[in-house]
Amino acid sequence: MFNSGNTFLCGLDEAGRGPIAGPVVVGVVVFRAGVEVNGVDDSKKLTAKQREILLNEILQRAEAVSVGVSGVEYIEKFNILEATYDAARQALRTLRVRPDCLINDALTIPQIDYRQVAVIHGDSTCHCVAAASIVAKVMRDRIMAQLEMDYPGYGFSKHKGYGTREHYRALRELGLTIVHRRSFRGVLA
Repeated sequence: MFNSGNTFLCGLDEAGRGPIAGPVVVGVVVFRAGVEVNGVDDSKKLTAKQREILLNEILQRAEAVSVGVSGVEYIEKFNILEATYDAARQALRTLRVRPDCLINDALTIPQIDYRQVAVIHGDSTCHCVAAASIVAKVMRDRIMAQLEMDYPGYGFSKHKGYGTREHYRALRELGLTIVHRRSFRGVLA
């Protein structure tokens, strides 16, 4: 569907819009039309080990891979959607190959000069978007593992900043950190 007349297809997806802690991370992956990596799927359908293995294959087969990160300060100042757009623009600015078409998972990124197609459930239906979802998820998981080292006791490497029962228990016992999104409903619940 997207390969017709396009040499370079770019998938874009994010990880971390829903958690109550940590950054939002956007991955972008550019493949030459017709190139695919076996096993690539929506990152939510894969195990952490599968994602790590596939990330290495994506890095080898893709024409370009880039990541953008918007931290909690940006999220709090603007909002999570604007932070997602910011991270996407960061990632797109550093690509070393200009794609013919940018395929996004349900978003249209403002203030960029790429031809864009927003695809609902793109991470499940478009190979390059699924690859971008893997890149974003692995990079964000690594950031959250580092935050576990910086803020022990919160369980960031386990729950990745989502509002789990264990995370809320840690918040009650240890209090908020600078990596918590105070503007998100339920942070202090």
